[in-house]
Amino acid sequence: MEKKKKDSLLYIQTSDDPERQYSPFVLAQSAKAMDIEAQIYFLGQGLRILKPDAAEALKMGDFPTIKEMIENTLKMGIPIYVCEASKKMLGWDNVELVDGLKIVGAATLNDLVLDAGGTMWF
Repeated sequence: MEKKKKDSLLYIQTSDDPERQYSPFVLAQSAKAMDIEAQIYFLGQGLRILKPDAAEALKMGDFPTIKEMIENTLKMGIPIYVCEASKKMLGWDNVELVDGLKIVGAATLNDLVLDAGGTMWF
């Protein structure tokens, strides 16, 4: 088995609760600024905020919209993964998501967790 990447963090979003949406983006961007490899993985109900209309409408406090947070995160080179099985669970075979996200299989999450130096779940 390969050694874990000490300086890497995986942020996993499972919730569609508006108050929990900013955490993985803010933390991943902060990690990147600290030269820590960061990745974000969405599964389950977390996918609900990844539709363009939902992401554009969700804005809290002085933060940018979630769509802008996604765009800024991707511009920083931080990958955002979306669980294909969760899309199917939601019946979203033909649902459009925000541009730039990577649709991946469920096993990808297992690989990412095994490789990451740490994980945080939201």
